[in-house]
Amino acid sequence: MKIVIRQIGGDEGIMANKMFWLTVGVMLFVTIGFLLPVPQSLIDTLQEYGFVDKMVEWDLANDVADVAAKSMIVLGMVAMAVVFFATEALPIGVTGILMPIFAYFFNLLPFGMIGKTFSGDAPLFMLGVFALGVSVVHVGFHKRLAVWILGWTKGFWLPMFILCISMSVIGSFLSAPAMCSFMVPVLIAVYMGVVSSNSKNGKIEHDPALAKLLLFSLCFSLNVGGVGTPAAGGRNVIMMGFFHDYDVPITFFEWMKYGWPLVPLGGTLVFGYMMLFFGRKVKTKDLTPGLMAIKKDVREQGKMTYKEYVTVGMLFTILFLWILQGEELGLGGPALLALIIPVIFKTTEWKTILKGISWDAWFMYCGALTLGVLLKESGGALWLAKSFLDVLANVNMNEGYTLWVGMSGFSGLVTNFMSDAATVALTGPIVIPMGIMTGIPGEPWAIGLAVAMASSYAHFLVVGSPTNALVYGLGIFPDNHKRIIHPADFIKYGLLLWALCMVMLWVVELLIIYGINGFPAGILDVARGAGIN
Repeated sequence: MKIVIRQIGGDEGIMANKMFWLTVGVMLFVTIGFLLPVPQSLIDTLQEYGFVDKMVEWDLANDVADVAAKSMIVLGMVAMAVVFFATEALPIGVTGILMPIFAYFFNLLPFGMIGKTFSGDAPLFMLGVFALGVSVVHVGFHKRLAVWILGWTKGFWLPMFILCISMSVIGSFLSAPAMCSFMVPVLIAVYMGVVSSNSKNGKIEHDPALAKLLLFSLCFSLNVGGVGTPAAGGRNVIMMGFFHDYDVPITFFEWMKYGWPLVPLGGTLVFGYMMLFFGRKVKTKDLTPGLMAIKKDVREQGKMTYKEYVTVGMLFTILFLWILQGEELGLGGPALLALIIPVIFKTTEWKTILKGISWDAWFMYCGALTLGVLLKESGGALWLAKSFLDVLANVNMNEGYTLWVGMSGFSGLVTNFMSDAATVALTGPIVIPMGIMTGIPGEPWAIGLAVAMASSYAHFLVVGSPTNALVYGLGIFPDNHKRIIHPADFIKYGLLLWALCMVMLWVVELLIIYGINGFPAGILDVARGAGIN
C-alpha cells in the first residue's frame, strides 16, 4: 500500500532549521543567564521575601549576589526551553531532561528536591493517565465511548460541534487528561476511516488538516472546560483554599454559578474558531464514513467483554478516587492503579502498557514541572509577578475591573509556561491581599476567580497543560507513525485562541456574569478582618 502525505504548513522554512533554533536558544540562555546585568528590582525581591536566606540555608549560595546570579540562570533557562519546546530544536523529551540536569550542574536546588520535582505527584499522574489510555484502547472500550458521544451524528459540522461541546462539558467535571487519552485514539480511528473511504487503488491520501482539526478541537475544548467546577483541576481547589484561609470559603456550586456558564460558551468558541481556521484547508468535509467505521467495529465486538468490564471498573475507580479522595491520595496515587490493575486482572500485558506510553511527552512534561519549581524557588516567578503588578499600577490598573483584567492576563500567560496549579499557587498569595486592599465589594472572590479561571487557557505551548502533552504524545498516524501535531503548531493555532478566550473571560465573566450573580454581602469585611488577624 502506497502512502501519500500532503503537508499543510509542513516542515519547511525557518522552523525546520534545527541548528538555527538550537543556536538561538543557547544564545538566549547565555545572554540572560550570564551577560545581562541583574535588575535591582530582582535583588530587592530576593532580599525582601527571604529567597536569599533560604538559598544560603540550603548551602546553594553565599550572599545575595550568588542568589541573584542563580535566578538569572533560571530565567535564561525559561527562554531557552520555550524556544526548544516550540521548535523541537532538540527532541522535546531531551529538552525536558535538560531542566533537572541544569538544576544539578548549576546547583540551583538541593539535590533531593530536584529529584522530587521530576518524579512527584504530577509526573506520576501523567504516567498513570498514559497507561490508562493504553488499556482503554487495547480492550476497545474507546470505540464504544465514541459511539455513545458521536455515533448518532452525521456529516461534518454537527459531529465537530458535538465534539467541542461535549468535551468542554465533560472536561469541567472529569479529568481532562484522562478523557484526552481515550479520545485521541478514537478521533484518529475516525480520521483513518474517513481517508480510507476516499482511497483509490489502494493509496491512502492523507488530509493532515483534518487530523489537526480533530485533535486540536479535542484539546482546546477540554482546556476551556477547566473553568466550570472545582473538580476540573487542582488550580481551582488551590484557589478555594486561599479563600478559606481568609474566612470566605466558596462552595462547589457557588463556583459553578460563576464558572460553568463559560463552559458551553467556550466550547462554542473553540468550534467556531477551529472551523474558521481549518475550514478551507480540510479536503474531506464528511466524517460519516469514519463514524460508520467505528460503529461497525463496535457491532463486530459484540457485547462488552470481561476485559472491558474490568477496564471500565478501573476507570470509574480512579475517577472516584480523584474526585472524592484527591486531597488524601493526590492525583498520582490513584492514577498509578492503571499500571497494575490491567496486569493483575490480565486485561493488558505489561509490555503493551510500556510500549504504548509516550515517553517523549512524559519527559517533556516532567522537565516543564522542574522548570516551574525552579522559577518559584529561585524568586524569578515572584519577581515577574511583582514587575507585572508595578506595570499595572503605573497605568492605573490597580483596582477593580482593570486589576482583574491585568492579573488574569498575567495568569493566563504564565500558565502556558508552568503548570496551572503552580501558577495559581504563585499568584494567589499576591493578588488576594491586593484585592482586599482595594476595598472593592466582592473581593477577594472577584480577583481570585479571575486568576484561577484564566489559568485554564493554556493553549499555545505544548507544555502548557497535560492535555496538550497527551495530544502531542498520542497523536500519531497509525500507518506511517509520523506525528500529527508538532510543538510549533500549538503556537500557530493556539495563540489567537488564547487571546480570544481571555477576551471572553474579561467581557462575559468579569462584566456580565459578575454583574448578574454579584457577590455575597460582607465577604470583603470578613476577609479584611482575617487578613489583619
